[in-house]
Amino acid sequence: MKTLEEKIRREGRILPGDVLKVDSFLNHRIDVAFTDRMAEVFHDHFKDKRITQVMTIEASGIAIAAATARYFGVPVLFAKKTSSNNIGNEVYHSTVYSYTREQNYEITVSRNYLNEHDTVLLVDDFLAKGNALRGMIDLCEQAGAEVAGIGICVEKGFQGGGDALRREHFDLLSLAVIDRMDEDGKIVFRAE
Repeated sequence: MKTLEEKIRREGRILPGDVLKVDSFLNHRIDVAFTDRMAEVFHDHFKDKRITQVMTIEASGIAIAAATARYFGVPVLFAKKTSSNNIGNEVYHSTVYSYTREQNYEITVSRNYLNEHDTVLLVDDFLAKGNALRGMIDLCEQAGAEVAGIGICVEKGFQGGGDALRREHFDLLSLAVIDRMDEDGKIVFRAE
């Protein structure tokens, strides 16, 4: 999606440690109209997959997941990163290593909302090494749900997570894939 690449070049900031800040439009302050355009692209790509729900991890993926789910007319299910008394004890859980926080955390989803009848589209704002997606895939496998596809706004292609998932034959659509970025602000996107 060339417009996303242009927006990243214009508004993104590269920080030490291969961190790309796009919080001006994607994961802190949200450009709702632009998010809707990205969601429409996900819908166009996955529309024939019989999606029953869109799944993400709190919190940054919720906005794009909600916009995408609206196009499909299905609910959003987000894996919780923090324990909560109101979710109950009947949960699926998986451990995920956070690249940005450099620690493990447990994600959970209530068994009431994910089961073998679901065909799930996983959606998230970023994909680096793929740890968050692996956790969501694990939750779906525990429930017997089908992962129909994966929609990612920004993939850091140089960190390998997306390529590994593609080798495993997941239908993965990343709207912008970064092959290289330098602290001096240079970003090289993967040619389509």
